[in-house]
Amino acid sequence: MDTQQKTILITGASGLIGGALTRYFAAAGHSVVALPRLPAGQCGNSGTAGWSPAEGQFYLPADVQPDVVIHLAGENAGDGRWTKRKKANILLSRVHGAETLVDGIGHWPRPPELVLMASAVGFYGDTGMQVVDESSAAGEGFLASISTQVEPLAVPLDTADTRVVQMRLGVVMAAEGGALPRMVLPYRLGIGGVIGNGRQWLSWVSLSELCRMVAFVIDTPALRGVVNMVSPKPVQNRELARVLATLCGTKAWLPMPAAAVRLLFGEMGEEMLLSSSRVVPRRLREHGFEFSPEPLEAQLGQLL
Repeated sequence: MDTQQKTILITGASGLIGGALTRYFAAAGHSVVALPRLPAGQCGNSGTAGWSPAEGQFYLPADVQPDVVIHLAGENAGDGRWTKRKKANILLSRVHGAETLVDGIGHWPRPPELVLMASAVGFYGDTGMQVVDESSAAGEGFLASISTQVEPLAVPLDTADTRVVQMRLGVVMAAEGGALPRMVLPYRLGIGGVIGNGRQWLSWVSLSELCRMVAFVIDTPALRGVVNMVSPKPVQNRELARVLATLCGTKAWLPMPAAAVRLLFGEMGEEMLLSSSRVVPRRLREHGFEFSPEPLEAQLGQLL
């Protein structure tokens, strides 16, 4: 990454990705400012940075002038069944967060050079066997609807002084949290197997490579707009099952039929476990990002 020190503001800094980026950029010598969520009415009381997205409240001390903003905050869509209330909370957490952030930045005396907004490859919906990239249209479903409603909210920030990048994230693989520990658990218990027909694709990215991707975007002024942050090699579920079984020293012998997924997880299972996501990072590749040459099995082996 560029050796010039930058001030980087991160929302969602206590989460898996935010924590990793905080450590990554701090280790590189940059000044990282977390924007913690505060109870309504308390923003600014302590004189430190904080916000309350649901109330539209945002406070940043005058002596903090971020060069880069990384917006990650939002309710986890993969945590439990999607009840009507859960879906509303997921959507509103992202809408309120984006609106509050955009409004707050609009009042800064000096605009940031770059704003990175977290989105997801769920934008593309169920892609089946089709390969999609940043030029592909939005798909259908709840996850796609979140992205199509939230991504445009950052458009007012995209000016001659500030570039905006929508980070469409794949499933983030990390040892310390997120999807991987949940994926591995059945195999460690000896009951893992293919989900559904096993032909659905998964677009994924390791946490360490994601950190490098974010740093690359910061250092590449030509990159703005949508950027898929995924491995260039998505994996089918049946191959993922084989890899996880091998790494856990067991076999993928107990499949989970699609009907069981729908019964246990409802709409969330349909979109996040049975739908196919075959997304490639065309723009990162075109701009010269160096992806890890290691295959999925080697990368996951380093995490387990």
